[in-house]
Amino acid sequence: MSSTGTARFRLASPATGLVLGCLVLTLALVGAEWPLASLARLGVSANTGSTPWWELVPFGVVGFVMAWRKPGNALGWCLVGGMLVGALSADGSFYAIADFRLRHGTLPLGWVAMLAQPVWAIEIILIGVALLIFPDGRPASPLLRRVLWLYLVPALVWMVSAYVLTADAIVRHDIRVDSGGNLLPLDNGPSSPGWWNVLQAAVLVTLGLSSLLVLAGQVASFRRSSGERRQQLKWLLGGFGVGLAGVVFALTLKNETGLWGAVGHAAILAVYAVPVSMGVAILKYRLYDIDRIISRTLAYAIVTGLLVGVYAGLVLLITEVFQFHSSVAVAVATLVAAALFAPVRRRVQRVVDRRFNRARYDAERTVAAFAARLKDAVDLDAVRGDLAGVVQAALEPAHITVWTADTE
Repeated sequence: MSSTGTARFRLASPATGLVLGCLVLTLALVGAEWPLASLARLGVSANTGSTPWWELVPFGVVGFVMAWRKPGNALGWCLVGGMLVGALSADGSFYAIADFRLRHGTLPLGWVAMLAQPVWAIEIILIGVALLIFPDGRPASPLLRRVLWLYLVPALVWMVSAYVLTADAIVRHDIRVDSGGNLLPLDNGPSSPGWWNVLQAAVLVTLGLSSLLVLAGQVASFRRSSGERRQQLKWLLGGFGVGLAGVVFALTLKNETGLWGAVGHAAILAVYAVPVSMGVAILKYRLYDIDRIISRTLAYAIVTGLLVGVYAGLVLLITEVFQFHSSVAVAVATLVAAALFAPVRRRVQRVVDRRFNRARYDAERTVAAFAARLKDAVDLDAVRGDLAGVVQAALEPAHITVWTADTE
């Protein structure tokens, strides 16, 4: 079959059609947020009961690419579904505010908005399932299969209960929503039934426990794995580590103002490392670069911590002990930190590479040894063979060719 015929077959496949349909529907739902927010007299960035669309975009992009490239892997479809229902929930929130808070239920099809708004519960469930079935679209071990049921049963009970309360409010024509568009009985407040509050607390504890078990299961799988699977799990765990660090940093600085406040707000973007790392691991794009990324991240984090400590120590020493003006202390500390950056980074990078990026560390030693031998080499054939061996050991190319000039 020709390449053109193959491309046409791929474009006409049911999976590709489904991906394109979900993409068009998602874009339509996201686009509807602007007129619906205007109807609710809010901006699209207003704090509603749903996740803002821009926070879901990285998950959605990775999900659509994965669903298109790997349609048999359910993980991509989970991320696509999470983006889709997230946009639907946001539309429902805006319309519910416009209808039941501003116009006292006089807009048409307000009950449809109330059925759309609680799908944020499905969004949470799908993202959790995606983590459980990484990377092949099914749980990687018997432990994770049991955790999947431990996660799904209370999550589904939670979701169904939310819709029972919503349907009851619709039937009784007693729809009251809060400022975020949430139905008041689902708001864990005085209007919520006691059983709902207990159920939600139990579900949140169960979901938290399931998350810890998922992490433990993936770590155990990482310890048993090798080759490509090990690299995939490195990407997942690395993405989780970056995301968790960003969340902790953002929570630590959430009450700060000025520069540190801006840094705290930016740090929350680190959660996007989770979908990106999952996409790289499954699509296998630059899969084996994870060791280099980990070593660089650790090295720069260590160097930053050391230099910040040196800077703060010098400032305190100069201002408190030697009683110099604070501007002099800042200038001296800045110059010392700048002078130390390069040598400290080189030393820390060697130590980190020796532990976390062994292939690069060994490659550098191989090249350095070759350079030392080259100084005393006189036999061109021996140099050519030695060069080919070094390149093979350091870079592992598929093919090596060495051209030399004819000296005769």
